[in-house]
Amino acid sequence: MQDVPNRPYHHGDLRRAIIETALDMLAEEKGWQFTLREVARRAGVSHGAPYKHFPDKGALLAELAMIGFDRLRKSLSAAKPKAPNSLRDEITPIARAYVAFGTDNPALYRLMFSAGEEKAAGVHLNERALAVFDVALEILQRGQAAGSIRKRPIEGQAAAWWGLIHGMTMLAIDGLLVPEKVGSAPLDAALSTLVEGLASPAT
Repeated sequence: MQDVPNRPYHHGDLRRAIIETALDMLAEEKGWQFTLREVARRAGVSHGAPYKHFPDKGALLAELAMIGFDRLRKSLSAAKPKAPNSLRDEITPIARAYVAFGTDNPALYRLMFSAGEEKAAGVHLNERALAVFDVALEILQRGQAAGSIRKRPIEGQAAAWWGLIHGMTMLAIDGLLVPEKVGSAPLDAALSTLVEGLASPAT
């Protein structure tokens, strides 16, 4: 299952109803402390209905996280410039889309990267989560082949990229990117540092 558009529950679509209700509760309550019983009540189904599709709450949270990764990947893909003039031009809109996704969906983003209930390590090895990481890998692979990016292990470069953007996203969500501490354009400054570190000296 990929993304789950908003549609009202109807008979025979129980899985979708449970997922949509849980996503709504996640956004409204800013966390995932709700129970499956509460999700069932909100969805208007029997208390045991969620267990027909999810053996426990952790399984439901894992699916919510996967939906988050599906949506994030779509946001990043939509932000890709068609004809970038430079590495900075290519990375900047994708990074901005990443941070925007996190700040627009703070509870879902926290769930996606929680080390708790949804067994984060396994979730992040799922192909749906890896597809987000592949956005960076593809740009890095193409850049190395073209000579615009330093010839270094791509996984390490991608980890540096991800670590920087994820960290900036979390700081933005928590309201900690205050000008008095990090200046008026902290994301732009961080991206400049990233691009300078990735760019080949010959470019």
